[in-house]
Amino acid sequence: MSLSSDQAAVPLQAWLRIQREAPSLNERAAALRRAVLGCPQVRQAWYLAWQPASGTYAQEGGGPRLPPGQGDPLAAGDQVLFEALLAQPSMSLDALRQLPCWLAGRLRRAAIHHGQALALSLEDGSAGLLLLQVEEGAGLEWLPWLRQLLVQLVGLAGGMSRSAPLLSADPQPALLLDERAQPLEFNQALQALLGERSLAQVEALLPVNHLPLVRACLEQRRAIEAVEAQDGERILIWSFIPDLAERQVLARCREATQEVRDQREAARARRLYRLITENTTDLISRHTPEGVFLDASPASWTLLGYWPEELRGRSVDSLLHPLDQTQQARQAYEALEQDGYHTMTYRIRHRDGHYLWFETASRAIRETYTGAVVEVVSVSRDITARIQAEENKRRLAEVVEANTDLVLFIEPGGRLTHLNPSARRALGIAAEQPLPTLPQLLAEADLALLEREGWARADAGGVWSCEARLLPLAGGSLPVSLVLLAHRGAGDERYYSLVARDMTERELREAQQRRHQDELAHTARLVTLGELASGIAHEINQPLAAVVNYAGASQRYLQGVGGDPAATDKVAQGLARITEHANHASEVIKRLRAFLRKGQRRMQALDLAEVAREAVRLCHWEAGAAQVAVCDALPDNLPPVFADRVLLEQVLLNLLRNAIEANREVHAGAASQIRLEAREQDGSLAIRVLDQGPGVSDEQLVKLFTPFYTSKAEGLGLGLSMSRSIVEGFGGALEAFPLEGGLCLECRLPLGRDDESLSNSRG
Repeated sequence: MSLSSDQAAVPLQAWLRIQREAPSLNERAAALRRAVLGCPQVRQAWYLAWQPASGTYAQEGGGPRLPPGQGDPLAAGDQVLFEALLAQPSMSLDALRQLPCWLAGRLRRAAIHHGQALALSLEDGSAGLLLLQVEEGAGLEWLPWLRQLLVQLVGLAGGMSRSAPLLSADPQPALLLDERAQPLEFNQALQALLGERSLAQVEALLPVNHLPLVRACLEQRRAIEAVEAQDGERILIWSFIPDLAERQVLARCREATQEVRDQREAARARRLYRLITENTTDLISRHTPEGVFLDASPASWTLLGYWPEELRGRSVDSLLHPLDQTQQARQAYEALEQDGYHTMTYRIRHRDGHYLWFETASRAIRETYTGAVVEVVSVSRDITARIQAEENKRRLAEVVEANTDLVLFIEPGGRLTHLNPSARRALGIAAEQPLPTLPQLLAEADLALLEREGWARADAGGVWSCEARLLPLAGGSLPVSLVLLAHRGAGDERYYSLVARDMTERELREAQQRRHQDELAHTARLVTLGELASGIAHEINQPLAAVVNYAGASQRYLQGVGGDPAATDKVAQGLARITEHANHASEVIKRLRAFLRKGQRRMQALDLAEVAREAVRLCHWEAGAAQVAVCDALPDNLPPVFADRVLLEQVLLNLLRNAIEANREVHAGAASQIRLEAREQDGSLAIRVLDQGPGVSDEQLVKLFTPFYTSKAEGLGLGLSMSRSIVEGFGGALEAFPLEGGLCLECRLPLGRDDESLSNSRG
């Protein structure tokens, strides 16, 4: 394998130019290494200069350091190698490693074996050696030819004239370009800038438009300065100086990476500062020590209604609220003189005449030598919304503290953090007394309800309410209407408030009202029964009197049947009359019963679940007093039924009250449950009330719906009877089924609109 002229020309050209400048041996050796390393077959290269005093070769020009040889260094020597190269200027490394010399041991220790050693002197009177390590498998026949080329080039460089003195002595990287921007000469500083790159790659250092720059420099007969070029991460600044006589251009550069970056950073910072100043919502302003505007940012228009030029030369005091002018100005002046920094909150007048709350941070700019304040820089922001919010919070806090309702602040874990005075008074907690826990203040059932659904519903909807009882520390219980409020803080944390209204008076009023209603209802029932009895007596009196009269007459006629043949006819006529009046009495009773069962009704499509829940609500107090919980298992998508809302509600209320009384009888003083269910079956909608009472026997079940039959000491026995009559008037049915540990009352109503029932109810 041989080295082509194209492969060797570029790196050797650069080395030849450096050799011509006659620098130090070390610089020449380094340039030679770079040149030969440009050959693709060469893996590594070393140049060693002969040292006559020690009789050894010493490494020059850099490169990997060769390890020391074997044996005693004081007895080391390369005289054998020196003499062998005088006889034969080229030697393979394998042959060199066999010689009894110091360098052979160094090569063996470095494991360098494939290549050649070439005798080469880079300066007069000084012998040298070029070691070349080539790729494994590469031929060595071209290496002697390379040595001859290098020897000729060294001789040629010695006969060439040196570069222009100014170019070679210039400490900055420089090169000479012809009118086509082709490199003619370059100095050592440029070679150092190139590093391992060859002169052919010098265009990478020049500006991308260096050809137009060279032409413009010559045509316009002027120097072109400060042209920026990018070399990887480095930034170079070039100057192009024309030599009109020779039609050449001297290109000089300096590395300005840090300088350009600093300038760019400074420009970016100035641009950023300008953008911040122009776009910030805060007002940035400059003032004299006396408080006169020197300048202001554009935010002055947004905040105060003044453009910056309108504020220049205007005193800040002229915009302050009269109550803030003297005090605020004096405090600001003293603080800036003493500390150099001051923050104040004050009111300032908008151009429209209204006042805003501002917060201003000011810093004093002092004269370097005397320390006197020469200028004040201020940053101001509108805090009117914050002041108003704080004022609203203060007012709300006063409302909470003065509220007659009990207010308790609670953390997510249930720990109480604050009680208003009303809560402390009602619960018997002194101001210096530590706060109790929530379980200490709530009844067990209310606490269970709060844990079961209160927290979750408040988190979902923001509010949850119930009726509960608070337990003051001194004993007793306090009926309250409880509202749990869920709040979300600025950091998305949760906290809660309990607002409780004392319902003692309402409970007393409701109890009195219920007693009054019960008395009125009892009186109404008695009046109704009296009217009913009077009506029945009035209606049946005449037919019964007629029956008695005809019966007596018939008895008399029977006594004279034997002597009076017409008496038989009269007895028959009397019996017919008795039958007629008896049937009349029966019709009267049927008509009265029909009146009770089919009175005037307002029929309409109803949501059975809604009506049932209204009935549950109406008997809520009675259930609570008996410690009976009504479990609502009604679906929300039930089909509608057609009935009179008031009568249907009364029926369900009767069923629920009957179940509450049954539960109270078995579970007196203990908690129990009533279950409310509904289902669709056979074209009707059935609603069931299941209690946990004593149940009924088979004998009682038969009489359960019989009028005036009751097992209660104070009952009249009309509730279930009237309820069945009402339900049957709707075209439905009311049945009872015994359960294991209770009773089930089932009310079945037809779905949709029953036209026949409607016509009957109106007939």
